[in-house]
Amino acid sequence: MTRTIGILVFPDFQLLDVAGPITAFELANRETDSSAYRLCLFAIAAGQVTSSSGIVLLAENGVEAPVLDTLIVAGGLGAHEPEPSPQLLALVHEAAAHARRVTSVCTGAFLLAAAGLLDGRHATTHWRWASDLARLYPQIRVEPDRIFVRDGNIWTSAGITAGIDLALALIAEDLGEAVAKRTAQRLVVYHRRPGGQSQFSALLELGRPDGRFGGLLGWAREHLAEPLPVEHLADRAAMSPRNFARAFAAETGMTPAKAVEHLRLEAARAHVEEGWDPIDRIAEMTGFRDPERMRRAFIRAFGQPPQALRRAARTA
Repeated sequence: MTRTIGILVFPDFQLLDVAGPITAFELANRETDSSAYRLCLFAIAAGQVTSSSGIVLLAENGVEAPVLDTLIVAGGLGAHEPEPSPQLLALVHEAAAHARRVTSVCTGAFLLAAAGLLDGRHATTHWRWASDLARLYPQIRVEPDRIFVRDGNIWTSAGITAGIDLALALIAEDLGEAVAKRTAQRLVVYHRRPGGQSQFSALLELGRPDGRFGGLLGWAREHLAEPLPVEHLADRAAMSPRNFARAFAAETGMTPAKAVEHLRLEAARAHVEEGWDPIDRIAEMTGFRDPERMRRAFIRAFGQPPQALRRAARTA
């Protein structure tokens, strides 16, 4: 059985939103030594479509949407327009109406939202644009801190590389976990980040020296075993707690407390998967202190307790 995967592009799409999933499906075909997937790039008009990087791709379909098993709507600057093209939204509608699955990568969620396909559903997008999605479309239950979200037959994913995680999840659903794992190994990526995992890359990005709170987050990483209340962080940033909390949330899209929890989860997961320390010792080292508190945080972020992740890492 061959499944047609259609990727919808438009002027100023993000190239990696397209290339990441395409490569995952291509490698899944190689792993199964079959034609499990046929890939199709389409747009409002057939022909050249220029990405935000200036690289041009060739859309093979235009005007009418192809018949698809799975629709993938790319993200990019062109997806986040204040008033999306009526022709583009009509194409999204048409393609979605006949597809078994409808998905988006990054800000592609804005096109699904503008087409009314996310009304009453849970969805996610890149952390930087999640508050905009929630503000513009209050009927959507936006989950800003997820790698990808599935609600029925509609899947939405976070920023850019999360499109690869989404593709691996789709491959696992179609062809099984073993094929998805081998595909991930070919891609040299983690197999596979659960949809509930936090968008850690946002915090890693903020750790750059030129980030406003980069130095503070770097310091926090080195002091995770200590209490890190907002008052302490604000004092390190030479700001009042109220101004600090407001400025931090505006830049990162999350509260200081949530950011600290993410840093602790990042460190704790590395200890769990790569080391041999007892779980209660890891909880102490990373500032969770109580192993039960850490277990609950792991389940929220990763969908699994620490012991399950350790077992999976040992057998990978």
